[in-house]
Order: sequence, then C-alpha cells, then structure tokens
Amino acid sequence: MNRGGITVRLVEFSQALMGHLRGGLAHVNVLSSMLFAGLSGSAVADTSALRSMLVPAMEKQGYTRRFAAAITAASSVIGPIIPPSGIMIIYAYVMSESVAALFLAGVVPGVLVGGGLMLMIKLMANRYGFPVASRRYSWGERGQASLKAFFPLMTPVIILGGILLGVFTPTEASAVAVAYALFIGLFVIKTLKMNDIPMVLTNSGLTSAVVLLLVGSAMAFKTVVSLSHAPELLAEWILSLTENPLLLLLLINLLLFLVGMFLDAGPAIIILGPILGPIFVDLGVHPVHFAIIMCVNLTVGLATPPMGLVLFVASAVSKERVESISRAILPFLAVEIVVIFLITYFPALSMTIPRLPGFVK
Repeated sequence: MNRGGITVRLVEFSQALMGHLRGGLAHVNVLSSMLFAGLSGSAVADTSALRSMLVPAMEKQGYTRRFAAAITAASSVIGPIIPPSGIMIIYAYVMSESVAALFLAGVVPGVLVGGGLMLMIKLMANRYGFPVASRRYSWGERGQASLKAFFPLMTPVIILGGILLGVFTPTEASAVAVAYALFIGLFVIKTLKMNDIPMVLTNSGLTSAVVLLLVGSAMAFKTVVSLSHAPELLAEWILSLTENPLLLLLLINLLLFLVGMFLDAGPAIIILGPILGPIFVDLGVHPVHFAIIMCVNLTVGLATPPMGLVLFVASAVSKERVESISRAILPFLAVEIVVIFLITYFPALSMTIPRLPGFVK
C-alpha cells in the first residue's frame, strides 16, 4: 500500500475535508493518521509515511518545524489503536484472546485520541493564529478526492468485515488484504510496478520474520512465567500495596506508561502481558478491557519524552532536535493521557462495540 502511493491519496482526501479550517494542515495530519491506521497499524510506519508529505507542507504554510514534527508524532500513536492493529494481534496470540474483540474495542479509544488532538489543535489555532488555507475545496474536488481514496479506504473494511462476519481468520484476512492491495496498485490506480514487487516482498518478509520471532519468544516466555508462579507472587505483592481496584488501575497505568517510553509495545506485551493480565482478570477487570488499557498505554508511551521511539523517528525524518519536539508535543500528550484515564475508568467506552455483535459477554 505504501509503495503504491496510497498515502498520497489519503492525505489529499483529508485535505479536501479539513484543509479549509484554521490550522487545517494540522487537522489533516491527524485525520490522515486515523485513515492510515486502517492500513498500517504501526506508529513508526505512520510517522515515516506522513512526515515526508505533511511536515514540509506545514513548514511552507507557516508552521514551525518542531510543531509539525510534534503533531505528526502525537497523531501516529493512533495507528496501533484503530484496527487493524499489529500489537493487538500480538496480544491476542500471547493471551489467547479474540482478535476481533480487540479490534472492535480499539475503535472508540482511537477516535477519542484523534478527536482530542483535533480539539487541542482548534484551541491552539485560535490562540496562536494558525494559518488558514488560501482556498476552500469545491464539492466537486471533494468528490474527486473521495473517489481516489475509495479503494485504499476499502482495505480496512475488507479486513474487519471478513473477520467480524466469520468469512476468514485474521491470517487469511492479511492474505486477502495483500492480494487486494496488489491488485489495486497494479491495475486500478497503476502506481505500483512489477519491478517494485521483489523489494516489497523482501521488506515484508523481514518484517514478518521479526514478528514471528517475537511471537515464538512470547509463547516460550509465557510457559516459563506460568511454571515459575510469577503472576501469583506479583499479585500478592501488588495486593499488599492496596486492594482498591481504582488505585490498582492507576498504578498499572503509570507502570505501563513508563514502560512504553523505553520499550516497544510488542516486546512489552510479550514480557508483561502474561504477568499482569491474570492479576487484573482475577480482580474483576475484563480481559479485553485490560488489553485495551495495556495497548493504549504502551502506544502513547512511544511518543512520550524523553525516550519515546516515535520522537526519535520524527526527529530523524524532520531534522529537528528531540528536545524541541518533546516540548512541542506536551499539549497533545496531555490529551492522550486524559483518554487513557477515560478508557480505564469508563470500560463502556471500549467494551460497548465488541459486545454488540457478541464478541464479548
């Protein structure tokens, strides 16, 4: 999808919808991340793909480079939250949960993060006088942008629709999505060439190999943890601190948030999931709810100063110092922390949608 020029079409579609607002390109950045989340499921991929288009465009329109890099990094955390999500697949495999349930549970949290970031942009735009686009897209131009984005936007529909309707498994869904992306890239929008395919296959193979190694290590680690009775010992220690579920959830949020700063979400889930998951399930927290708490915390940690991985990616691709991006990202980070507490203490936000089709009881 990336090689086939899909990102360009998604950004053009977002700009047609929101580019006319004050601070329009910042809104476009967030909306593009939400749409791109349905294709990549990766914060790092989101940052890398959108930076090359949006950061130079934002600079040209009058935004500072550090602000452009900061909003790109902040919005990229939506990638692993809105389905399909790579880290949710890892969590589901490690903890034997339903992939479909986790995907559906991530919809509202992802939309809340995106909506919260847009609200913050609006407040900052009014206060600091962010630029306004020189012209508004006509309805005809919006229609053309929608048509161009139609086929890319159908990718998550095919993936999620197939899984939720029971047409195919998550593994089969990935194969169908690849075939669909290859077809539209070669024959519909014709931005993918046959000589691009070997490189695409090589890069995909390398990425898949890393994931498979992680999953294999996860299962071995899970067995070791179970045999060592580590969850029981850790549960006793945690409960010795307090038995109040609200305080325990606060403590676990702080722990996961800190871990997310220093460790990528995939390995963190592999290490901590088998230990923490059973503890909170025994305390009455629904396993899917805890999965979302864990995934969102670890993902937001990726964009958290001083060591968040996404900050370094944004710095590398924008040529802006990490320290500058770290200061500029703080208002957006505050929004994401508020969303974490909302989904933690109001389980219905993440549990209502998966309950509707019966994936969660």
